[in-house]
Amino acid sequence: MGSLEGKTLFITGASRGIGKAIALRAAQDGANVVIAAKTAEPHPRLEGTIYTAAEEVEAAGGKALPCVVDIRYEAKVQDAIDKAVEKFGGIDILVNNASAINLTDTKTVQMKRFDLMHSINLRGTFLCGKLCLPHLEKADNPHILNLSPPLNMEERWFAPHVAYTMAKFGMSMCVLGWAGEFKSRGIAANALWPRTTIATAAVKNLLGGDTMVKKSRTPEIMGDAAHWILTQPSRECTGNFFIDDDVMAKAGVTDLSKYAVDPTQDLMPDFFV
Repeated sequence: MGSLEGKTLFITGASRGIGKAIALRAAQDGANVVIAAKTAEPHPRLEGTIYTAAEEVEAAGGKALPCVVDIRYEAKVQDAIDKAVEKFGGIDILVNNASAINLTDTKTVQMKRFDLMHSINLRGTFLCGKLCLPHLEKADNPHILNLSPPLNMEERWFAPHVAYTMAKFGMSMCVLGWAGEFKSRGIAANALWPRTTIATAAVKNLLGGDTMVKKSRTPEIMGDAAHWILTQPSRECTGNFFIDDDVMAKAGVTDLSKYAVDPTQDLMPDFFV
């Protein structure tokens, strides 16, 4: 398996959950990780801050740069990128993980929630890609990885929560477009999505509490799957909408029991799969 040693990853929303799992897996190789997230102070319902995540990255063997970043604001993103380049000399990998979720129907959704999802999920993802691009163009084996679902244009994925689906599919459309736009430059663009629910704060706080968490896999499966993708040759592995367990099979791992929060529970399928 390839290594991310010495690579610099710019990961949005890396203070907890899937973003942090990807950061920690990269850190095990000795990677540099820019933790670009909003949480600088402890939150009563959300575990971790950019600073605690940075401590974990360094304890795992990597180097960390915690940056307070709200990806809705261009100046904030650019400042974090500038700091990353100053500290680590460049950016090799962009992981667009930051996302907002609101699973309400058209009648119920508040427009401020609609705007939040589209400004973070779609616009924020596009903005990070745009601003990281000059540095990715200089990198050896550059990758963009969006945490977004396959583009299945079927009614059942839209009808229950049109606003959220449009926002998440916007991230996936970036993958489709960037894979083509950047192919000649050797920059890979891929998406990764879980087969099952993942035990994150969003699942616990918004989707069903501890009961749902017990039916989920841990974020580590996404960290391991992302690691496999990001160590592939960028000119050969692009434009894919990967599912985590399929990736692990490619990596030669078929026993996924270690990722279950509670092995006695039946796993809950995730959205869009």
